Amino acid sequence: MGRMTGPETVVEVDGTVVAVPEGASLLAAVRAAGIELPSLCSDDRLSPAGSCRTCLVRADGRVAAACVTPAAPGARVETATDDLRRLRRDAVEVIVSALPSRALATGNPSELARVCRSLDIGPEAARGAGGRGGDDSHPYVHLDRDLCIACGRCVRMCAEVQGTFALTLVGRGADTQVAPGTGGPWAESDCVACGGCVDTCPTGAIAEPGPGRGLTSAHRPSATRTTCGYCGVGCALDVVTRDGEVTAVLPARDGPVNQGHACVKGRFAHGYLTSPERLTRPLLRRDGRLEPASWDQAIGEVARGLRAAVAAGGPDAVAAISSARATNEENYLVQKFMRVVVGTNNVDNCSRLCHSPSAAGLTASFGLSGGTDTFDDVERSDCLLVVGANPVEAHPVVGARLLRRALRGARLVVADPRAVGLARHADVHLRPRPGTNVALFHGLAHVLLAEDLADEEFLRERATGLPELAALLDDYPPDRVADITGVPATDLVAAARLYGRARRPALVYGLGVTEHLHGTDGVRSLANLAILRGAVGTDRGHGVMPLRGQNNVQGASDMGALPDVLPGYGRVTDPAVRSRAEAVWGVPVPERPGLRIPGMFAAARAGELRALWVIGEDVCATDPDANQVTRALDTCPLVVCDELFLSETARHADIVLPAASWLEKDGTFVNFDRRFQRVRPAVPPPGGARADFAIVHAVASAMGTDLGCPTPAGALAECGRVAPVFAGLTHGRLDREGAVPWPCPDPGRPGEAKLYEERFATADGRAHLAAPPYLPPGEQPDDDYPLLLVTGRRWAHYNSGSMTRRGGNLTLDPVDFLDLHPGDALRYAVDDGAPVTVESRHGRARLIARISEQTAPGQVFCAIHFPGSGVNRLTSHHADTVTSCPEYKVTAVRVSGQPRRGTTATGQWE
Repeated sequence: MGRMTGPETVVEVDGTVVAVPEGASLLAAVRAAGIELPSLCSDDRLSPAGSCRTCLVRADGRVAAACVTPAAPGARVETATDDLRRLRRDAVEVIVSALPSRALATGNPSELARVCRSLDIGPEAARGAGGRGGDDSHPYVHLDRDLCIACGRCVRMCAEVQGTFALTLVGRGADTQVAPGTGGPWAESDCVACGGCVDTCPTGAIAEPGPGRGLTSAHRPSATRTTCGYCGVGCALDVVTRDGEVTAVLPARDGPVNQGHACVKGRFAHGYLTSPERLTRPLLRRDGRLEPASWDQAIGEVARGLRAAVAAGGPDAVAAISSARATNEENYLVQKFMRVVVGTNNVDNCSRLCHSPSAAGLTASFGLSGGTDTFDDVERSDCLLVVGANPVEAHPVVGARLLRRALRGARLVVADPRAVGLARHADVHLRPRPGTNVALFHGLAHVLLAEDLADEEFLRERATGLPELAALLDDYPPDRVADITGVPATDLVAAARLYGRARRPALVYGLGVTEHLHGTDGVRSLANLAILRGAVGTDRGHGVMPLRGQNNVQGASDMGALPDVLPGYGRVTDPAVRSRAEAVWGVPVPERPGLRIPGMFAAARAGELRALWVIGEDVCATDPDANQVTRALDTCPLVVCDELFLSETARHADIVLPAASWLEKDGTFVNFDRRFQRVRPAVPPPGGARADFAIVHAVASAMGTDLGCPTPAGALAECGRVAPVFAGLTHGRLDREGAVPWPCPDPGRPGEAKLYEERFATADGRAHLAAPPYLPPGEQPDDDYPLLLVTGRRWAHYNSGSMTRRGGNLTLDPVDFLDLHPGDALRYAVDDGAPVTVESRHGRARLIARISEQTAPGQVFCAIHFPGSGVNRLTSHHADTVTSCPEYKVTAVRVSGQPRRGTTATGQWE
């Protein structure tokens, strides 16, 4: 057992004294003693049921079901007497008797089959006739009704862990069985394919089709532990393989963040690994066509092209876009390559497009660029303020944990223009007009001060800037904020009171805060709320938590893949910071900040950028004002692209290098609450594909430079010498401990999970309140473009969809929808399910209309997962004034319906 921190209960099990947490069950005590009991209705992630009677023990002389009986202090528990074994065996035999013989077939990996083998119950005990049928409608979940024992584990998993409530038990008596709650086929139900029901089913009644059938996180063959490469939650996963291919991806029961849970992407969306569209050989452009080439040819051409660019325009004529999909070690190596080999700070990563305002805003407010607390702390909050985020879809494991906390009594305030996800369960749902966040946050702060809900002692001793903020907030009373944001003043006041009166409030936010013209102002104004409440760096609250969109958005920036900072966020303009890096690297570091991603494209269009290396990003699909991005790539003399597939960006490249995916790499990721975790290769990359780490080394070698740190472990160790904040982090330590947060300067001490308990990391050691005025967004609707478009994510897909559209996820979510309000659909003659053309001042896209009241009147929403629809041709060049993060959340558009025609699986017209 792990070390317990709370009260303990001591009991004796078969003569062995064990201690379990107070309130634990006898089953937990039995397991603590190293004894296994059958427990077919029990899963330690769920509330106990006590329905199967297979875990019977004797406690102080009384026979009881161990799973539902609390461990009483001093209790004496017996498990091994003959009569108890007979009772347990009889209970299992009764259950098995109603099942068909295949339930116990040789080689069946189910929990029930293993229990029967341990009790010497043979296949002949299964005498059921079967015939109840099944459901094969879902790509990832197969239902065999004949194997259902009505234990209810799947129903409780869906309700208690996932929070979707998609399953129920139907029928009576021996006919009771699981079914989708909506009736009809499983694929048409509310199921979000988290895999929890598959993982908990003890019989195989609910199973993953194919080679992963019957495998669960509780009982599995040997597997490779790694960290999910989709969103920034950082789920620990166990990857089961056979003959060099992935058989199943299972959530780790001891995962520090996911705790035995997963989502449809991490659990099931690995079909892209074996897609026939995977790139396996380098491609070189010859006579306008991309043609296969050898690695030696390709690396040689990259090296020659980079040298030619430097010769023609100097080091600043070269730029690189690194990737949140790459490991920390790869991002470290890319920025080192640009600074050491090329001699420029022109390196950036895709956090520029999502959370660069978080880095700037959190650093200005508190001193460091990460979230202030662990998610475990956030989950203990008694009031959750969730702003500009839809974690139920974009971060499903976090969304499920937040929902679980709300259902158990925490007050929930959601601020989001759309009525989706957590908003359905909120005590107060604030629906501000897109682009009015700063006014909304100032309105909440106004109420905190006006109603004496601020922590005066904290503000006096640990914060600065209150007089300036208080003066500004005089201009943001609830009525004026209501006029600006559209949020009723009564709702604003109610939300402020919930947050202001909570004993342990927490603040969680997403891209709805950052992706604006004034995104950094939004982050700082939001941080004001935590500072006013004294809810950061204290035990009176759980601070501010940004939800990172991609798996390594935090780490890519931590590693210095940014134009103005080195690893650990030391500024390139600081001589001391440069000197420390120079001492490790042995060469001068450029002192002038480099180009950000938008600046790279502008320089390319102007003829000033002569070589661009894009690593793992489909910038033609994901960057705003996509027509101008394409023009930049076509103008740049050399474009190199590392990719899994021939993406739209790769189609515009001169050299395409086939890259390894996250399931084929070695290294680390940093998740949204600053935890370093290991990434391990479960399978080899296909054909000649290589990890970006090896590719960067090869190009450096071809240019005559040895970058050192030949292994990912060596790269992280070297990073710790450049950035002391990471000095205590090594692969060996992570292999032993699992997850370690930064700051971690000492290998002998734990990392800082909760920040700022003693002082803030600002120059004066105080939290800094900000007083930016509300300024309007970059675009406003008018008669020509009367609607406001917000873009974001949906539950089944990830970013440009290059991985999730190559597998069963496309069956679950096959079409790129435009969500609009029924009133707007009527006004613009748009039919539900019909093709629509969406036009902005910048471009045109084609989508499929979906009408619902989730979207407010005057607003429309679409995702970014289907590049063929052209969504980012619509978005504008407007960007955050501090960080250049694009304003994806506010684009003025118009919509026109078209005659309904057939569509293909990708949402394009036939």
